Amino acid sequence: MEDLFEGYTIGPWWDEMLESPSYPRKASLGLHEALRSLSAADLEERCAERDRSFRDRGITFSLSGEERPFPLDPVPRLVSADEWAVIESGVAQRVRALEMFLADVYGRGEVLKDGVVPRRLVATSRHFHRAAAGIETPNGVRIHVSGIDLVRDATGEFRVLEDNLRIPSGVSYVVENRRTMARVFPELFVSHRVRPVADYPDKLLASLKAASPRRARGEPTVVVLTPGVHNAAYFEHSFLARQMGVELVEGRDLVCRQNTLYMRTTGGEQRVDVVYRRIDDDYLDPLHFRSDSLLGSAGLLNVARAGNVTIANAVGNGVADDKLAYTYVPALIDYYLGERPILANVPTYRLEEPDQLEHVLGRIGELVLKPVDASGGYGLLIGPQASEEEIDAAAVAIRANPRSWVAQEVVQLSTVPTKVGNHLEPRHVDLRPFAINDGERVWVLPGGLTRVALPRGSLVVNSSQGGGSKDTWVLASDNPHFGGRDVDGVERTAAAALAALPPYGAGPDLGPALAANQQQQQSGPPCSAG
Repeated sequence: MEDLFEGYTIGPWWDEMLESPSYPRKASLGLHEALRSLSAADLEERCAERDRSFRDRGITFSLSGEERPFPLDPVPRLVSADEWAVIESGVAQRVRALEMFLADVYGRGEVLKDGVVPRRLVATSRHFHRAAAGIETPNGVRIHVSGIDLVRDATGEFRVLEDNLRIPSGVSYVVENRRTMARVFPELFVSHRVRPVADYPDKLLASLKAASPRRARGEPTVVVLTPGVHNAAYFEHSFLARQMGVELVEGRDLVCRQNTLYMRTTGGEQRVDVVYRRIDDDYLDPLHFRSDSLLGSAGLLNVARAGNVTIANAVGNGVADDKLAYTYVPALIDYYLGERPILANVPTYRLEEPDQLEHVLGRIGELVLKPVDASGGYGLLIGPQASEEEIDAAAVAIRANPRSWVAQEVVQLSTVPTKVGNHLEPRHVDLRPFAINDGERVWVLPGGLTRVALPRGSLVVNSSQGGGSKDTWVLASDNPHFGGRDVDGVERTAAAALAALPPYGAGPDLGPALAANQQQQQSGPPCSAG
């Protein structure tokens, strides 16, 4: 029988399944053996079943205006219990610090007065909204849902690539990918102890209810606000509403009256307490933002300011996931929590600083350039893969407006075996863990969305740019008391990770100085592409 791994090559990056072409890593022994027992015809048959399942259930996304089944690769990505404990603690730490930063920015502004973050960064951020100043939720949560994008560098270390605190998407595919994999590869779940992901909608609903302004006055009314069926993520909007058992509404279904929000129903108007919105800030309230928007509800921000509705995620969160603000997150963790970051940033240059700007201009062909306020991989320039004309155009753009760009060292993203034709080849991946904050605890879904760059050599994993996905399996610990609920187990692992870190400020995370970056480059830098 043919070997699916025949011809599999391992480059200078970290391969998550194999240490060498014939030697799997410890956590992957069972999966590697199971895959080698399959023929190409067996794997093709499983993939055909996967596609039928996705089509039957309408699990699609929009690419170039065309609806298509979400691309799920049949080979899962494995994360060991110890690795996940560090990721979980690092993501929760980051969310807590960013929550405090947003409360500060839209409140007393102490972080700006103390010079930890330059005031100009906030004032010039396209996603800072003065209209949101002073609006508070009953439980103090602004980041109800977050997606923290991670990459694994050539040494095997997980690093934060960027933060998504506005309307992070993709979690519906995490849940549906798992359901499909359990149907297509049931035998793998027998031989692997994989932590479940199906309880995400329940956790999300509980956190939204915890943010209701009427918690003590009966069951809160929660709605999911969607732009409509033509939105690329509409499947996720309808999926989450259905799984939570709440209404999926559009802006025309809502009306604001006397600082109260109501939903139009066949039985009359019903008061709404929490809006889980999947609409960008600019389109949410035509009274305060774009006056031509028909997607939101006029007066919604006034209702929130009056304390009669909670908007999740909060308006104005984008100032904290601005890619320039990202370079200050290690400093925010130190400032607000008095801790060192558990998860390091990718080395990043602030182009508004003249010395770093000139350094980057001399190395554009070696770096990744990102617009500070873009998402979905749009506007990205990967220097080593760019043409001379693209590099020249980028140089002109960043000279004209350096505040609008950051530059990062190219990280050779880790690889996972991926089906290509009738065999397996390495393809680069990232990971987006999703975190939910209910005001008492930041809970991180055990797994997350693994996105995979399908073209050979590509580092762009975004589905909007032709990327695919993998089911992410977080393996349960051999410790029978550890399953994500043994908080002490997580804290012990996180403490060990913290103890192994260098003293705070010794690395390049905090808006790296040129000397620190040059030292990283000499030792073989990580590399990344949004």
